[in-house]
Amino acid sequence: MPTACLNQPNLKVNLVSERLEVVQKDYETGEDKLLREIPLYDLERVVAHESVYFTNAAIAELLRRGIPIQIFSWSGEYLGGFLPAQNRQGLARLNQYRASMDEQFKVRIAGKIVAAKIYNQRRALQRLLSGRTTNADDNTAVNQVSAVIDHLARFLSSVSTCQSVDELRGYEGAATAKYFQAWAMFLPEEFPFEGRSTRPPLNPVNACISFCATILYSEAAAFITAHGLDPGIGILHTTEDNRLSLALDLIEPFRPALVEALTLDLFSHQILNNSHFEKREGGVYLNQEGRKKFFFQYERRMERQFMSEAAGHRTTLRQQLENQATMFKSAFDNIENFEPFLMN
Repeated sequence: MPTACLNQPNLKVNLVSERLEVVQKDYETGEDKLLREIPLYDLERVVAHESVYFTNAAIAELLRRGIPIQIFSWSGEYLGGFLPAQNRQGLARLNQYRASMDEQFKVRIAGKIVAAKIYNQRRALQRLLSGRTTNADDNTAVNQVSAVIDHLARFLSSVSTCQSVDELRGYEGAATAKYFQAWAMFLPEEFPFEGRSTRPPLNPVNACISFCATILYSEAAAFITAHGLDPGIGILHTTEDNRLSLALDLIEPFRPALVEALTLDLFSHQILNNSHFEKREGGVYLNQEGRKKFFFQYERRMERQFMSEAAGHRTTLRQQLENQATMFKSAFDNIENFEPFLMN
């Protein structure tokens, strides 16, 4: 069990020997009811709802073992977490700060990220077109998706000649808009998607995309920090207060392979339906049961092994995500060491 997802409200997590005990108060009897015991030896991270209470002993042991704790709000917003102390990476961060001021370094890294994302968007649509039918299920729909695939190929060619990060951002935005137009055609008719809406998400599809991206973002931030880097210093995304811009950078190529692919599967296979969402604070969000189903499928996809043509060996999406942090760090010595994730 690499990840423990504590999704129910008002849980308490205790440390007992080398395991966590997850309990919930029974309000009829006033007693604590043991829900689950989680051995620590095979645990890699903890994802928890904001109402979950951890004893100090449980937090300390998790940190001692290098296990991060990530806390999310009712709406799925990543609030922050607990990370093991990292105080041996001063030189790495100094190199990172220097690199972040080097425009040539930024353009080349951002170019690699944008190219990988557009490549993966194109590859995702090719897979969908060969393996599924669109809602319309006619030649017009197939031609529209094929046209977007060709358009993305032209974007991909143009990215290689960009001379600034701003120019790359323009191509990334234009490519993503085109990609979503085609991607939405594979959703069930009862879950229409006319475009991205965030803060708040306005429909179930956007709610799922946003929640998945937030979980991925928090994992990337944890890996970046674990490898001694500052997750707030961005390359493609501008560095701003209250945003972990490097985490946003490194997850971009994973969006077609994980965020959008998982969202499409959840709706197409009827794993999620309207009963798994609730309207709140002007938006639409996954409810408790919806998050439970989401986390199960998310973990399956992140831990599923596959043969990576780019890496040349069997791996998982989670391993590839961590590799992005290590390769980005090694790029300070040789920029060719950084190779963003590519779909087969």
